[in-house]
Order: sequence, then C-alpha cells, then structure tokens
Amino acid sequence: MKPTLLILAAGMGSRYGKLKQMDAFGPNGETIIDYSLYDAINAGFGKVVFIIRDFFREEFEQYFRSKLGDRIEMEFISQELSNVPENSTFNVNREKPWGTAHAIWVARNVINEPFGVINADDYYGVDSFCQLADFLTESHKNNTEDYAVVAYYLRNTLSDHGTVNRGVCNMDPATRNLIDVKECVKIKRDADGIIRYPENEGTVNLSEDSLVSMNMWGFLPSYFVYCDEIFKDFLQREGMELTSEFYIPVLVDTLIKRGTLNVKVIDTESDWFGVTYQEDKPFVMEKINHLISQGVYPNKLWS
Repeated sequence: MKPTLLILAAGMGSRYGKLKQMDAFGPNGETIIDYSLYDAINAGFGKVVFIIRDFFREEFEQYFRSKLGDRIEMEFISQELSNVPENSTFNVNREKPWGTAHAIWVARNVINEPFGVINADDYYGVDSFCQLADFLTESHKNNTEDYAVVAYYLRNTLSDHGTVNRGVCNMDPATRNLIDVKECVKIKRDADGIIRYPENEGTVNLSEDSLVSMNMWGFLPSYFVYCDEIFKDFLQREGMELTSEFYIPVLVDTLIKRGTLNVKVIDTESDWFGVTYQEDKPFVMEKINHLISQGVYPNKLWS
C-alpha cells in the first residue's frame, strides 16, 4: 500500500496578498506545490489529499487535475468552520476554521493508509520525501504505531531577510523519540556568526545542528481517532473564542505526554524555504532556478 500525502492548502494568504498556493514560482508557471508533488510521486506516494476552502475549490481543483492528469490519485477536501465532531458547540460569530490539526481531521473519510503532511507554501526537498515515504511504508509493513516528524537542521532554515520562528525538537538521543517541540521566536544569526533568539531579558544560543520542525509529519489512520477526542476537549475549552486554533504540535504533544505512542525524529539535510510575504517571491524563484540548474528538476516539470 502506497502512502498518501496530505497538503495543507486552506490558508487565506492574508499576509501575502493573494492565494500563494496558486502563485507561479517556476519558469513555466509551476507553484511550490508542483515541486512537492513531483518529489512525492518520485518517492512513492500514491495519492494526494488537498485541504482547501470552498471559495477557491473549483479553480484549484481544475488547475491541479489539468496539470497532473493520472500521475497520482487526487482528493479535494474543504476545511470549513462547521465541520466539527458531533454534539460540539462553538461561537457562531467565528469566521476562520480551527487550525492545522483540524485541517487533517476533515480528511478522515478519504484516508485509510499511512500519510504524510506538509504545508502548501513550503519547499521541503527531495530527501525529506524519500525518508518520509520509507518510514510510512515500513510502518505499514511492520504494523507499528509510531508517528514521525521530519526535522531540519536549523542552519538550513534560516533567512537572510530577517528573524524566523522555529519549533525546536527535543528528542531522546538513544531512541530518537520526540520529547517535545519548543516554539522559539525571532531566531537569527548575529554578526558574530552565533544563532540566537531572545528569551526573558537575555538571549539563548542555538546550535547550527539544532533540529527544527517545519510542519512535515508522518501519521497513521489512528490519528483521526485520537484527534476526534482531543479536538472535542479543545472545543469545550476554547470553542467560544473567535481566534483560538488547534495546532498539530498540540495534538502530538498530548499523545506523547500521555504515553500513547512514540513520534520518531527523522533528520534531513534538505534545505527548506517558504513564502510568507510578496517580498519572499524573488528569493524563492532564485532557489528554484538554482535547483533546476543543478539538475534536481527539469526546466518544465510536467512535460
């Protein structure tokens, strides 16, 4: 059974100014998603599930079906505010859905196999997809219950354009099991070459080789069972708030703390880059053109 790739593509692009999921970055109009799909197909993923919003569904689905044809099985699922567990209540004045953990949960009726999760607007690299596909395939063969996070070396995720926020992975070196993920904000490399972030009244140094999560995960269908229960608890606590969000690391941390399962840390030397603002676009286009010049990708991806 081939693993599935779930792509979180429901973001509104408010800071970017438009739907960056469909913006062109490659020389022939390729999106960042196109490069992720190319890598995923080559790595052995057999299906892709796009988590989107209803208001751009028709345009989005037409775009990817026309480009990909029958190269990979596709599902398009809308993440909408009202899609919550039965008997749950929430503030009727709320406008946005419930975050990344909820975005995965809405795909519960179309995924019955091990699956990976990525962001639509991030580039993850060839090696990361190969390692994740191998992990998910072995999980199915061996009937294990472990989940996984693909972790990047901090030095490969910094920006020349300002500070970054990263989830620093704390793991048991003997078992490579994730202990927790600490969100560190305003990380940058200072003039002396040391990577630091502010904390309390001072700063904390981070190693070049610190492993960070960029929201690339490996899950099993049991995710949906666990998420259903934990999401119900979340809605009881925070369902009346207008902006509360149910994030993947919150769910993962709950399962780890309970001792329900292990989350393996898979490290990769792949470079990561993403787009948040319009100002990021030239940098991302330059990175993609460089990868093409190195022969990682053909000039025309879907020729």
